[in-house]
Amino acid sequence: MTLDVIRGRAATTPLSTVSFTIAAIAAATLLGAWYFEYVLGYRPCALCLDQRVPYYIAVPAGLVLGFLARDPRRAWLVRWGLIALGLVLVYGSAYGVYHAGIEWDWWKGPASCSGRLHLPRDVLSSLQNFQFVPCDRAAWTFLGISLAGYNALIAGALAVVAFLGARRSA
Repeated sequence: MTLDVIRGRAATTPLSTVSFTIAAIAAATLLGAWYFEYVLGYRPCALCLDQRVPYYIAVPAGLVLGFLARDPRRAWLVRWGLIALGLVLVYGSAYGVYHAGIEWDWWKGPASCSGRLHLPRDVLSSLQNFQFVPCDRAAWTFLGISLAGYNALIAGALAVVAFLGARRSA
């Protein structure tokens, strides 16, 4: 191992650029979701919260892979890591499509998030401050695409970046 690699000063490689890019875009996506939730007041439904999980994985994984990629001898490990990360992001994209399909009434979602759940009165009285957020209605759209749809697009694009990045040379 060279002294530059030990000091963390290895030159940026295409694999590290791809990994850091995925981490940065995943972090920006989470920041956007939190902005909608905490600043604009759009409460997320259960499916919205679940769609964040692949990004919670992608940010630290992208950072770790980016630092590992700075050592050319670990390029094989980074490539496999990018493939694994790409699969996580494909899952995230598919979950976004699933949620968007529920919003567009293409298929039914789970009964727990349809907004049609009827509880007995005694339970309702104990949950006076509880506000149910249905998953089958888009809280916000832009150009006809909901946040779930944008999640599907972003996660899908990041998956493509990960897979193409895994094919790059160190």
